[in-house]
Order: sequence, then structure tokens, then C-alpha cells
Amino acid sequence: QVQLAESGGGLVQPGGSLRLSCAASGSIRTIGAMGWYRRAPGKERELVGTIGTFGITNYADAVRGRFTISRDNAKNTVYLQMSSLNTEDTAVYYCNAFVATMTRPFSEYWGRGTQVTVSS
Repeated sequence: QVQLAESGGGLVQPGGSLRLSCAASGSIRTIGAMGWYRRAPGKERELVGTIGTFGITNYADAVRGRFTISRDNAKNTVYLQMSSLNTEDTAVYYCNAFVATMTRPFSEYWGRGTQVTVSS
């Protein structure tokens, strides 16, 4: 089994920055694409951005230029650096990854989410 554990959420003022981390653990053979999604209050979950195995990134228009996704393959960890945060970024942020284990082919996994609140 594979677990994704997010960390780094919290309360930040508008204009501030925050860095989220997501570590994958378990019987991992290979990790493919990793990414971040978010669900704001009263809204559906939406893509924030993704990063491929070799570092190619893709971002939603709403965060491009403000958020940066990176990964450390040695640590099975993906990061989300968020800057110039505004109140519309308030949401629960979820980590997502496609992982192949010792016994299963590539499957999609989700973390439980971490709350990010942007407020003065």
C-alpha cells in the first residue's frame, strides 16, 4: 500500500508565502507524475499543478507565476511553493501521485489534504 502525507498548511496573510510538502511512503517501486489539487469552500476540487518524473511542470492559470511545484525523487516528495497568496487561494490542498508498487501497476493515490487559509 502507498500513503501520501501532506504537511505545511496553515494560516497566512494576503501577500504571504507558504510551502507544502507531500511525502509518499510504502512499498514503492516507481513514482510517476505527482501533483497538487485544491478544494475551496463550496467549490469542486481543481487542479493546481503537476510535475512529471523528469521535472516538467504544468500549472492552472489561476496560480501560474505565483506557485512552483518541485520534487525530490530520492525522498519521494513533492513540494508546492506558494507566493503572493490571496484569499481565493484558501482551500484544502491535496497531494496526488501515480505510483507503481512491488505488486501493483501504476495506480492513483491521494493524500488526506492540508488546510491553507489566507486571511488578515
